[in-house]
Amino acid sequence: MKKTIDSRPKTLPEPKKARPRRFSAAGLAQCAVLCMALSVMYCQPVFAATDVWTKAREIMQDVYNQIVLISTVAAIVTASVALLMMNFSRSGKTVDESRAWLKRICISWIVLNGLGFIMAYITPFFADGKWTG
Repeated sequence: MKKTIDSRPKTLPEPKKARPRRFSAAGLAQCAVLCMALSVMYCQPVFAATDVWTKAREIMQDVYNQIVLISTVAAIVTASVALLMMNFSRSGKTVDESRAWLKRICISWIVLNGLGFIMAYITPFFADGKWTG
């Protein structure tokens, strides 16, 4: 079979017709006004009931209470492990190390809770540099 050469002139494809706009300018402006109105409606004013220092004191007390809670649980668990090692160990070295760790755990827990006691109960007596007891 013989190949024939196409003698027809090649034409460019027709450009695509522009699609009509889906939104009009008035529709977009109306949507923008509606969004602004809704955002204003959903925003609520915030008034500070307390000053910054009162809120900071509350936050610090909450953080300290969480630290005391976690440290108490950790102290109980580690003291339990130390006591178990002390009771079920056969070597004197392990018993001595367990006893030393038990002392460290108790002392650190007492210091941590003692600082909390001082901050919670003693410092209010010295408010504004005067004894208020």
